Amino acid sequence: MIKKTLYFGNPAYLSLRNAQLVIKLPEVVKNDTLPEHFKHDAEVTKPIEDIGVIVLDNKQVTMTSGLLEALLENNTAVITCDSKSMPAGLMLPLCGNTTQSERFRYQIEASQPLRKQLWQQTIKAKIENQAAVLKRYTKKETRCMTVWASEVKSGDSENMEARAAAYYWKNLFPIEYFTRDRNGVPPNNILNYGYAILRAVVARSLVASGLLPTFGIHHHNRYNAYCLADDITEPYRPFVDELVYNIVVNGFDFNDLSKDIKSELLAIPTLDVVIAGKRSPLMVAVAQTTASLYKCFSGELRKISYPEIL
Repeated sequence: MIKKTLYFGNPAYLSLRNAQLVIKLPEVVKNDTLPEHFKHDAEVTKPIEDIGVIVLDNKQVTMTSGLLEALLENNTAVITCDSKSMPAGLMLPLCGNTTQSERFRYQIEASQPLRKQLWQQTIKAKIENQAAVLKRYTKKETRCMTVWASEVKSGDSENMEARAAAYYWKNLFPIEYFTRDRNGVPPNNILNYGYAILRAVVARSLVASGLLPTFGIHHHNRYNAYCLADDITEPYRPFVDELVYNIVVNGFDFNDLSKDIKSELLAIPTLDVVIAGKRSPLMVAVAQTTASLYKCFSGELRKISYPEIL
């Protein structure tokens, strides 16, 4: 089942009742000019089991501890935003799988050659998806990227990822001299937001698969709590890039993160992707990817299942 993503950009009081998320809008309740039936409609309920991601983007959103406990038990990713409406924090459950300690051990004890092989697969899939996005939306040559993908070695020792990225970002957007930089000019801001949503979806699925999001196969920044999530997002990033490309060329004012743009980005978990030859919502595909990753750690599989852009 596809889990829902809920966004709260206005003041709200969020609580728990009968395994339901109860949403109350205080601005409506306190409005004395409205009829009572409108005030009654200010309360909305959502089944906890249907929620996959919650985004809190207002300083006046209040959440009860009982609700937070229920969300974490359901493996819901809770994202908090800063004063610029950019995702700043992510909360996940400590335990998401019944055999978690065993799975942790497989992950931690994975050999360095295995990690390098998994990173090789990851970067190859990422470059192939980047090439597919370029081919679909631009007239730029992509044979070079196909060659680079085929030449990725164990651990990406020759850094084909960087070579492909330089070419990809130079040619993707119809914006002169655009470069991918977290602190750079728009639409970098939109990419940052989209990647943050994607990261939360991946981290949530890693926990559900009984893996440590912190312990990566390649990323190993000592200050990064989600190294493995950042590893596994790589082949999925081009799906976000594709979405942002369409935002840019379809007339949105992408200099600011408007509500319309956020609404587009919050659809990332439901984007249509192809994995193992079948169409699937992105969130479901991520679950297949993280499940296959565990099986690689345990020795049941030799290859991670990643999506592709056709």
